[in-house]
Amino acid sequence: MVSRPSSAVKTAIAAAIIGAADAGSGPAVLRFYTGSMPATPETEVTSQTLLGELTCSDPCATESSGVITFSAITQDSSANATGTAAWARLLTSAGAAVWDFDVTATGGGGAIEMNTTSVVSGGPIAVSSLTITL
Repeated sequence: MVSRPSSAVKTAIAAAIIGAADAGSGPAVLRFYTGSMPATPETEVTSQTLLGELTCSDPCATESSGVITFSAITQDSSANATGTAAWARLLTSAGAAVWDFDVTATGGGGAIEMNTTSVVSGGPIAVSSLTITL
């Protein structure tokens, strides 16, 4: 199956995603969790452990040719808990879920790849770049 939206449609979708993330009075955040990713971003977090929260720039991203490129994301210099990062959720400053991402070690094929998915309480969590390709 091949499917290709027009450039105008990709730009509109990207603008909607960026607008959703930037909704609220402050910057979006990216929270990292252990356990299974919920079925949808609207599904509440239950038994998963919050490992830490990174702060996005405000505005959070730009779009070019259907690629959303996030601006600088500030690391969490002191993780909340120890565990294995399995997924992350992008939220508005008001806490509304926007997008869920799977997390793997570099080369693992996840939407977010980290040099290590092992997070230690009090240690840093960082993302050097984040893009969404439409």
